Amino acid sequence: MSGATSTLTAHSAPGARAPSATTEPFIVRAILIGIALLFLGLFLFVPLISVFYEALKKGFDVYWAALIEPDAVSAIKLTLLTAAIAVPLNLVFGVAAAWAIAKFQFRGKQFLITLIDLPFSVSPVIAGLIYVLIFGAQGWFGTYLQDNDIKIIFAVPGIVLATIFVTFPFVARELIPLMEAQGSEEEEAARVLGANGFQIFWNVTLPNIKWGLLYGVILCNARAMGEFGAVSVVSGHIRGLTNTLPLHVEIVYNEYNFTAAFATASLLALLALVTLVLKSVVEWRSARVIDADAATENVQK
Repeated sequence: MSGATSTLTAHSAPGARAPSATTEPFIVRAILIGIALLFLGLFLFVPLISVFYEALKKGFDVYWAALIEPDAVSAIKLTLLTAAIAVPLNLVFGVAAAWAIAKFQFRGKQFLITLIDLPFSVSPVIAGLIYVLIFGAQGWFGTYLQDNDIKIIFAVPGIVLATIFVTFPFVARELIPLMEAQGSEEEEAARVLGANGFQIFWNVTLPNIKWGLLYGVILCNARAMGEFGAVSVVSGHIRGLTNTLPLHVEIVYNEYNFTAAFATASLLALLALVTLVLKSVVEWRSARVIDADAATENVQK
């Protein structure tokens, strides 16, 4: 009994080193870290390095020529246009949906959350096929669209719709838990002080969610530019008109133009790297803000 008491006293004494949460020996930790690094090397770094190696293997002039080729330029422009339309719309939807779910109680709330998660559980190919069945020549609105010379499928509107569908959960899914954790006390206090809805959102809600919002926009933009399955179904693969960057990579690769394929793929790889860097910066900044808020609360207490 006295031994146990002395042990507890030693652990609780000021300056005593806290016991480690894990007791695995060094060799076990080294093996686990080695397995993780090996996995990352084989399935992440090696493919990434090979993309840039194959793209630049014949020299920078050939690489650049593949990127400024008319079909490649058209694919780049269409990818940027699609993202420029889809991301802002998903931004508006994500903020509205997150605010409604986190700040209010209403009938059908869980059903709305389920609908937001739908693109995560439905194959992108199926999502594209849905739009073909609705807006295609034999679809529900096919006859009306043809009679009025409105093109959705095998045109830019269909690509934008498919991209919006597969990317709309990203912003909302980042904001919902964040806004639920923050509660609504600050908004209620602002309302009591006489602020209107826009003032509450701009001066209270937005500053609290800005890092989570930016994080969701970054992920949404990366997915919009890299989407293949849904866009492939609705695009029609019309060169120079409805091919985005991922579709252009597939076409030139199937034509055995490997340099052009890897050159275009390197742009998507660069996008992934930039996204990773931005994601890390946002996470670091968000963590610093949380730590600063926690320190401020402790000082106030």
